[in-house]
Amino acid sequence: MPPLCPNSYGFSMKISLTLLFLLLPLSLLVGSVSLSPAEVWNALYDPTSDPTVRFIIVESRLPQMLAALLAGMALSVSGLVVQTLYGNQLADPSLLGGNTGASLGAAIAKLAFGGSMACGATSLSGIVLTVAASFAGALVVIALLGLCSHYLGGTLQLLVSGVMISFALSAVISLISFYATADGIRSYILWGMGDFSSVPLSFSGVFALLVLLPIAGVLLSAQPLNALLLGPDYAQNLGIGVRAVRTRLLELTGLHAATVAAVCGPISFIGLAVPHIARLLLHSADHRRLLPVCMLLGDDVALLSLILQHLPGERGTLPLAAITPILGVPVVLHILLRRR
Repeated sequence: MPPLCPNSYGFSMKISLTLLFLLLPLSLLVGSVSLSPAEVWNALYDPTSDPTVRFIIVESRLPQMLAALLAGMALSVSGLVVQTLYGNQLADPSLLGGNTGASLGAAIAKLAFGGSMACGATSLSGIVLTVAASFAGALVVIALLGLCSHYLGGTLQLLVSGVMISFALSAVISLISFYATADGIRSYILWGMGDFSSVPLSFSGVFALLVLLPIAGVLLSAQPLNALLLGPDYAQNLGIGVRAVRTRLLELTGLHAATVAAVCGPISFIGLAVPHIARLLLHSADHRRLLPVCMLLGDDVALLSLILQHLPGERGTLPLAAITPILGVPVVLHILLRRR
């Protein structure tokens, strides 16, 4: 069993919570419209405050903040689990194919159907159609990967199957793009840049449910994850059903990857970097300590990305998918240099 580090755990939790309490108000203050702390406070707690300011805070910045918190938490937990299951610290949630499945769904919605689709008396368009199609595409890929996990014994075979599924879907996306219009391609590229603004406040509850329920399942699997660190044979000797545990965890983390990719775009790089930051702070590989720290650090990184995204102010917003690698690449390079 990996050693426990109580002092490092307490220090890591304090650092993570301190950053979180600093970044939460900043995420409501920074944006295209400059607002004072008093205006933000009144918009949150005074129903008679300026309706314009209240709309900016309640209908725009607050949902984005909640989306960043949920996405950061989901991706960091997914990244940690994937790295443990594959035995590779350079793995991230995109290896599950959820990003590619979500990209295929978005491509079908924006390139094949032009952003609107009617099915009988029901019609979907805009962001609703994109999110629904992306989520459906990601779930199909996760289901295929779960099926492969049930029949394939080794993690290397499972990794190769996930990569092959992603290659096949990328080829389909290329074919759809070849026949698409210029407006459709532009809309698809904008979706691929990632954004936290696609989650309205009314949908935040559903988003939270899709994130928190799988996290609860992962937290209950901390002991099997610790056993898998020492190899599948060791875990099997402890009475753990390795294949069943692996399939269940892949489905849970796949649901995370599917949900975040559908709602926020392909920003899974957070899931690659945050687990390494948690290990560096904790000096431990115990998932009982790593999972809570990863959740908080994921929130910190996602909120920081949201703030950096809005720094240009009135000149617009930066692509979220470009900010997350900028924050994560130094961490990965540090890991590679340490391994050298």
